Amino acid sequence: MTDNKLHDEADDIRRDTAASAPELAEHDRIAVLEQQLEEAKGSALYAAAEAQNVRRRLEAEKVQASSYAVTGFARDMLAVKDHLDRALSHVPEGAREDENLTSFIAGIEATARELDAIFARNGITRVEARGMPLDPHRHQAMIEMPSDAEPGTIVEEMQPGYMLKDRLLRPALVGVAKAG
Repeated sequence: MTDNKLHDEADDIRRDTAASAPELAEHDRIAVLEQQLEEAKGSALYAAAEAQNVRRRLEAEKVQASSYAVTGFARDMLAVKDHLDRALSHVPEGAREDENLTSFIAGIEATARELDAIFARNGITRVEARGMPLDPHRHQAMIEMPSDAEPGTIVEEMQPGYMLKDRLLRPALVGVAKAG
């Protein structure tokens, strides 16, 4: 091919490209806009999902906070329960026959029963201890004691433990059977 013929072909290609350039530019622009639209949709969906997750997490934290807001108060009330139980356990048998003390003792027993009912209504339960295997998540071993029971079994409860729903308020203080 001659130089003139090459120049003529190049000019023809340039003209064809120039004629279709607005078409290509429009097509490219639409493709870019569609890609941006898809990216924006993806970002919007991600943001909506993240917002929903935050709402769920905050709702769960709110429920948990309200469920366990009484933890400090409940721990304080355990001391009252301990005192009532201790008072009742130290009432001599003869005192129950004394008419002057009978109503006094009955009042203490009624108060202890009411406190137990309040505990039950609020999800406060006593930790099972005696005869159970030692559970370090619920029991605190204070002493090991010789016993016929299997080693690691709780044979004495020195102070009851309590749970608030599924959380430990106070571990039970216990004596555990020792080996050999």
